[in-house]
Amino acid sequence: MNALAATSRNFKQAAKLLGLDSKLEKSLLIPFREIKVECTIPKDDGTLASYVGFRVQHDNARGPMKGGIRYHHEVDPDEVNALAQLMTWKTAVANIPYGGAKGGIGCSPGELSISELERLTRVFTQKIHDLIGIHTDVPAPDMGTNSQTMAWILDEYSKFHGYSPAVVTGKPVDLGGSLGRDAATGRGVLFATEALLAEHGKGIAGQRFVIQGFGNVGSWAAQLISEAGGKVIAISDVTGAVKNSNGLDIAKLMKHSSENRGIKGFDGGDAIDPRSLLTEECDVLIPAALGGILSKKGVLILPDILANSGGVTVSYFEWNIQGFMWDEEKVNNELKTYMTRGFRDVKEMCRSHNCDLRMGAFTLGVNRVARATVLRGWEA
Repeated sequence: MNALAATSRNFKQAAKLLGLDSKLEKSLLIPFREIKVECTIPKDDGTLASYVGFRVQHDNARGPMKGGIRYHHEVDPDEVNALAQLMTWKTAVANIPYGGAKGGIGCSPGELSISELERLTRVFTQKIHDLIGIHTDVPAPDMGTNSQTMAWILDEYSKFHGYSPAVVTGKPVDLGGSLGRDAATGRGVLFATEALLAEHGKGIAGQRFVIQGFGNVGSWAAQLISEAGGKVIAISDVTGAVKNSNGLDIAKLMKHSSENRGIKGFDGGDAIDPRSLLTEECDVLIPAALGGILSKKGVLILPDILANSGGVTVSYFEWNIQGFMWDEEKVNNELKTYMTRGFRDVKEMCRSHNCDLRMGAFTLGVNRVARATVLRGWEA
């Protein structure tokens, strides 16, 4: 089952639990708009190269559509559609005034120079600038993109519409970005995990963690969990996996990964087969890599649309159209409030609909979007 089919299945299960009208259900599932554009750029060697870009705008019932733009060679319409739909439910679970969208370009960013990436980003922005906007659709960084990418989008968009810093989030701080944004998704994972453990009378300290993925989310989650007293015993990335039953030195691992473009060769633990990571004995497993979450009978799963909502929540703080910037302590405190409240709301849906955490999250998100849709005047 591909990502779109899996996401749609979860939506339909939630819709059934909620007893949604069949016409409303169909309306919520169909994207508002799907965009596909060709982006042709001159390479540094003078040759021309073409890449396909996508932007799927799924729903705007609760506010401007919101979602990242990823640069990855596996970007395709089904993946972008699935991620756009997930953003709709994620922003609703977080209870921030956004809808859902997602975008991407099918490319391998590691094979492109900085100047080629800039040209590609600007051409993509030229193709979609009239379909995004402060009150319409607000992009953000994702896999293969970063704050510099957002700065290029902001600059290119502003050539057509005037200076518009709120058209993207995840910007450099010098251009109105939020303090704490880089760590936000990983910190959100920490806060959501704390809320889940607290339900069982436990805390982060003393728990054994295994983390799949050591990119932005995984590395920040590992660092923050370690600082909170958790023991991260195994980590993997695309280059390999490492294990230390006594706990990995995360600061040294981050330094090694930065200098060697991956964790392979780290001498602070034993190299293991990355495929075995998901079966390592631990208290908490955090899949922070590409698609798919562990699903196994008897394993309590914190749903992804709650666990990884920290990034979009801090994006909402950054989106502040008045341009007022919070200090980092306030950003982190407010993020904890939102993540903890989100977990509490999901648990309430679990109780009222007799379902697990994942379906509780989907039911919460779908219900909020459905209510907003009806309140705005939808008619069967």
